[in-house]
Amino acid sequence: MIPANELQRMAALRSLGLLDTPVEERFDRITRLAQRLFGVPISLFSLVDENRQWFKSRQGLDATETSRAVSFCGHAINGDVVFQVPDATGDERFADNPLVVGDPSIRFYAGCPVASPDGSALGTLCVIDRVSRTLSDEEVLTLSDLADMVEREIAASALAITDELTGLSNRRGLHLLGQKVLDVCARQRLPASLVSIDVNGLKKINDQQGHAVGDLALREVADVLGSAFRLSDVIARVGGDEFVALLSATISADVALDRLRHEFAVRNAMPGARYQLSVSAGNAAFDPEYPATLDQLLELADAEERAEKAASRSVG
Repeated sequence: MIPANELQRMAALRSLGLLDTPVEERFDRITRLAQRLFGVPISLFSLVDENRQWFKSRQGLDATETSRAVSFCGHAINGDVVFQVPDATGDERFADNPLVVGDPSIRFYAGCPVASPDGSALGTLCVIDRVSRTLSDEEVLTLSDLADMVEREIAASALAITDELTGLSNRRGLHLLGQKVLDVCARQRLPASLVSIDVNGLKKINDQQGHAVGDLALREVADVLGSAFRLSDVIARVGGDEFVALLSATISADVALDRLRHEFAVRNAMPGARYQLSVSAGNAAFDPEYPATLDQLLELADAEERAEKAASRSVG
């Protein structure tokens, strides 16, 4: 069963940069605690990807991932409370599941959804046993508390790579996520496009209407960027009035930039607009046959953006 907000959920999962990363003691500490408190052989912190569930932390299991099609966690993320399967052999949803009839011979499963800071379910903190059982009310609360600890660790990480004002990735987040996207594109021979975006006239807004209004303008810019680009694109605020968008599997960003400028034009034409918003943009193409680094693309796109802004000033 696929959650109704699957696109938003996958975007949140991708933005956090947790998938396929090394084990971390901060999460292992929690899964070890769960394993001990519940007296189970297996405890996992799973992330439900598009076609798989990947284990960020695992105790008592050698596998690092399984197919989403056979995952118990894929069911658990459809709710917001602890999902229990007391005896998988007697549950028609799981009785013929290879994880039940074969190794690791799951009988009991309990998983509490783990959410991203925006509320999207990323995966679960789950405990698994090879004998049938049911959690007591107190144990359900304990598993929920442990899942909350995982969420707090995720939120702490997100703050380190997120721009507090706009909610977009910050410069650190861009480098963490962006280079990973480029590595995937290079490996799969996919093109990409990086766009450098500068907000025009922000200093004038700050000087004439105050920094509170300037902050409002930046949040509006972030909203427009979110509408103009795809959920799968990495969008970041890398400076005071500087933004970057990285579009994977895209030969050219021209269509997205046309859409961006159109949305600003529509916004500026609305009655009662306190200020006008526009951007200058530069684009750099990523060729998987001759892969450039993120920093190299940023340099190329910044140069094009500065040239566009200079040309606009000379015309004006």
